[in-house]
Amino acid sequence: MDQLLEFFRYLLNSEEIIRTGGLVLITLIILIENGVVFGFFLPGDYLLFLSGVFAGTKLLDVPLLLLMGCIFGAAVVGSLMGYGTGHFFGSRIQNRPDSLFFKKKHIETTRKYFEKYGSRTLVIARFLPIVRTFAPLLAGIIHMNFRYFMLYNIVGGAIWVGLLVGGGFYFGERFPWIINYVHWIVIFFLGITTITVVRGYLNARKEMNDQEIGVRSEE
Repeated sequence: MDQLLEFFRYLLNSEEIIRTGGLVLITLIILIENGVVFGFFLPGDYLLFLSGVFAGTKLLDVPLLLLMGCIFGAAVVGSLMGYGTGHFFGSRIQNRPDSLFFKKKHIETTRKYFEKYGSRTLVIARFLPIVRTFAPLLAGIIHMNFRYFMLYNIVGGAIWVGLLVGGGFYFGERFPWIINYVHWIVIFFLGITTITVVRGYLNARKEMNDQEIGVRSEE
């Protein structure tokens, strides 16, 4: 049990992932986080930003274009995996019971984003933890047009990688002392992530309650 907990602590430690796993592990984690249901807890946003910072300070000895290309490819392929899973196994997924790595409420929250933003959800979801993992899955479940899915998948992936990895590289190259404040960067992203997830959950819950009240009033 202790070894399992230590493994999860390692997966959530972006700095350690970058230092020990390098480009290969970064790419693999982004692939899983974007394409596999149980990968929703993995550190996406700040892993991208920190990988850019480490590349900018040369602690990660990888050219920027190679780093961005690998992460972008992992993000796009990962989302494609999620779409395929939802497309072919949608009914089975929706009927499965909740578990440690699967919650139906995540699908319902993602569904609310689709109802509000339509296909643009696939772009917006890149910057929303949990929704980022479940958006391609739901797109597959509702059999979203594949060409539109790939368009928004590629555009969203490019913006996500460009802003976070590119931004991290810029700060790492121009302000190399930022590497001494990595933990504060992680705390900042964790704060943003927590606020985003909580707000999304509360908004979805409020909308569902409003719908229930509306149905009751009609009766």
